[in-house]
This record gives sequence, C-alpha cells and structure tokens, in this order.
Amino acid sequence: MELENNTQFSEFLLLGLSDEPEVQPIIFGVFFSMYLITVLGNLLIILATVFDPHLHTPMYFFLSNLSMSDICFTSTTVPKMLQNIHLQNPAISYASCLTQMYFFILFAELDIFLLSIMAYDRFVAICHPLHYAAIMHPRLCGLLLLFSWILSILDSMIRALLVLRLSFCAPARIPHFFCEINQVLQLACSNNVLNMVEMYFATVLMGIIPLSGIAFSYSRIVSSILRMASTKGRYKAFSTCGSHLSVVSLFYGTGLVVYLSSAATQNDRASAIASVMYTVVTPMLNPFIYSLRNKDIKAALRSLLSSAALKQ
Repeated sequence: MELENNTQFSEFLLLGLSDEPEVQPIIFGVFFSMYLITVLGNLLIILATVFDPHLHTPMYFFLSNLSMSDICFTSTTVPKMLQNIHLQNPAISYASCLTQMYFFILFAELDIFLLSIMAYDRFVAICHPLHYAAIMHPRLCGLLLLFSWILSILDSMIRALLVLRLSFCAPARIPHFFCEINQVLQLACSNNVLNMVEMYFATVLMGIIPLSGIAFSYSRIVSSILRMASTKGRYKAFSTCGSHLSVVSLFYGTGLVVYLSSAATQNDRASAIASVMYTVVTPMLNPFIYSLRNKDIKAALRSLLSSAALKQ
C-alpha cells in the first residue's frame, strides 16, 4: 500500500450500514425520520424548560442542556450520512472527518458529564432535601456546566490533534457511517501507540469515573428511598429518578454492548449497525422518556402547544 502523509491525504470513504443499492432509500428514509424526531423532540423539551417558570430549577436546567447536546450529537453524524446516500458518494474529506470526529467526541462526553451531574442533583434532592437549595445554587450549576464543557472540549481537541499527526494508508475505507475514532486509528500506517494510550486514559476519565459516580449516587438514593415510611413518598421519589435512570441505562447500556460486542466479534459492519442505538436511537428516545414519565414536563408541553395553537 502507498503511504500518504497528512498534507497529501485528501479523503476517507464511509462505507455506511449497507452497500446494497436497493437498501439505500430505506436507510435514508428511516434516518431522516429519526433525525427529525430527535431535533423536534429535544427542541420541545428546551422550549418547555425555557418558557415555563415552574421548570426553572437545576434539574430542568441540566435537562435542557442535555437536549441541546443530543441535538448537536446527532447532527454531527446523520446529516453527512444522508448527504452521502443522496449523492451516492461515500467520500468525506480529511478535514471534514477530523471535524466530525472532534464534535462527536465533544458532545458524547458532554452527554456523559450532564448525565452524571443530573444523578448528583437527584442525590442531593432526595438524600439532602433540606439543603438542596443551598447546595444546588445557580452559581454551582453554572460552574458544573462550564467544567463539563471545558473537559469535553479539551479531550476532543487532544484526540483530534493526536490523529492529525498520523499518516494513513490509501485507499482509506471506514466500515461505518461516520468517522468513528477507533475505525480511523485502525487505518493509520504510522505509530498510533500514543493515540491508543490517550484513548484508554480518556475512557477511564470520561467514562468509568462518571459511571461510578452515577452508580454511587443511585445506590444512596435507593437506600434513602427504602428508608422512607410513606409509600406515596417512595413512589414520588422513584418517579422523579425513573426518567433519568432510564436514559442513563439506555445510553451506557447500548454503548457498552456495542464496544463489547465489537471487541468480541471483530465485525466492523455489525458494530456500525449496533452503534446506531447510542448515536441515533437514544437521543431520539430521550424526549419521550422524560415527557412520558414526568408530569411537570407533560404539563409544560401541553401549555406550550396550546399557546402556540392560540397564536395561530
């Protein structure tokens, strides 16, 4: 194979989910529909939390930011995939691939941090209700969000810069529908040990530690709920955590299944299909999970939609 350095390397080829021409229109229709549902559903959550004064609380502040992050997360991959199918051209330029990789990592990690913060918020609300207002004050919420952005930006930038130093073998075919960093690193012809070390370090820092924090928060929450004497109080406490716990389970569960199954089978195309769950399906389902299991969100959405109908 011919070795190309980064100044000469021009593009990657995204092989997508299927190479059968008759399947492409179906994939386009399904992903276009899911993308629209994702954007509209999360946008409704954002509007509801902004315009309803009852939702101006830390929990819904972080929820609206999670919805914004989910829109951006999905927008880094699906539009380019739809464009490639529509134009019947699987190419993505080197610069576009690097940019897509950067923003995908950024918003994936931002999702992880926001889910961790929301677990901490529920822990304080249920385990320390009398001190909730003093602990989760607006300044702390702003600092937590800023800290999440800074860490996500720094790690995604480091990963992108480390990829920038690599050389790639031509032709560079990625058996995925977006520039997934593991797949890109496998195409490198130069030494990528530093990239792999950083990736494992980031997995611990950005994945395992936040997940451990979520697990600790919910272990304390469950313990606190079980000690409640009132059955009604237990139900209310479980209901306030149910939506968030469902989203955490869906996001982490599908992500772990994808990476564990891909490591076991080494089937890149199967891994690409499975990754649709946490990259596209989970952001689409989040608004439904929160709206169906949360009375405040449902009331805010009804008020928002009725106000919009009256203005027309």
